[in-house]
Amino acid sequence: MTEFSGSGDPVRSLELLWRVQPAPKRGPKQRLDLDQVIEAAIALAGEVGLAALSMRKVAERLGVGTMSLYTYVPGKPELLDLMLDTAVDPPTPLPDGGWRARLEHLARENWDRFHRHPWLLEVTPLRPVLGPNTIARYEHELSVLEGIGLTDIEMDSALVLVSAHVESSARRALEAKQAEQRSGLTDEEWWNARAPVLERVLEPERYPIASRVGAAAGEAHNAAFAPEHAFVFGLSTVLDGIEFLIQARASDA
Repeated sequence: MTEFSGSGDPVRSLELLWRVQPAPKRGPKQRLDLDQVIEAAIALAGEVGLAALSMRKVAERLGVGTMSLYTYVPGKPELLDLMLDTAVDPPTPLPDGGWRARLEHLARENWDRFHRHPWLLEVTPLRPVLGPNTIARYEHELSVLEGIGLTDIEMDSALVLVSAHVESSARRALEAKQAEQRSGLTDEEWWNARAPVLERVLEPERYPIASRVGAAAGEAHNAAFAPEHAFVFGLSTVLDGIEFLIQARASDA
């Protein structure tokens, strides 16, 4: 089941994200604060997945009644927006070097975040979560591309391109990991079990290119699919494309 960001009350989500609190209500003092609710929800999502996350389970985790949780956040859609913004890595010092090394550094940070929080891949960004961490991260990433010869639209598009590659690569990597866990077989064991039949039916003379390339890739990666290699190769290729655009723009100037 896919969850959608930005599907709740947009005004209330923004108020909660930026901690713009309404006038306090009369009544007993609240036992928790909003950050505790968010942290509990993130921990639960990491354990049971986003689809199984509910307001009731978060309340049980915190030791409070379900209805009391609604005094902190209107519902799961708004809570999801808060979780997404909280999970964003805060800006960190960039490495020495040019824009390419710095953009690669940022891509690897995002790759690591998906592995720390696999539930992020269960979210479809219906609308952007315009929280403080998300905006700070966007500003930080744009600063890497500032002044290198791209237009403002191209700067945004370059980040979208890199982010899309990181997300799709992380998804494939985590799916491969889940397949191994669910089958109880490593990728090597899975292929070894099928090797005797494949050797009989796959004729190198009939499939010369597939046989040669498949054998080379399998020997190099010891598997049919190498998530880390796919991520690194794809990222390098994407950065090559951005660099080509910058150089072409400079040569036309």
